Amino acid sequence: MQKAQLAKRLARESGISTVAAADQLDSILTAILRRVRRGYSASLPGLGTFLPGPKPEFYFEQGLPLGARRIKPPKIRKASA
Repeated sequence: MQKAQLAKRLARESGISTVAAADQLDSILTAILRRVRRGYSASLPGLGTFLPGPKPEFYFEQGLPLGARRIKPPKIRKASA
């Protein structure tokens, strides 16, 4: 699903305009990326947890790339904000 499709669906289900839904979606994605880039995890109920990776990228907790193994759980820092 692409961002435009997500915005349309969010708008339809919440009764707001597509533009407002796209703005909310941008805010959510920006907040998630900011947390992960700073080394924190970010959770979305029903979707999963975004975890910081060893490179400047992230993976879903259950969706590591093929061949990747997690030896020990990553240290997850909790943010106060």
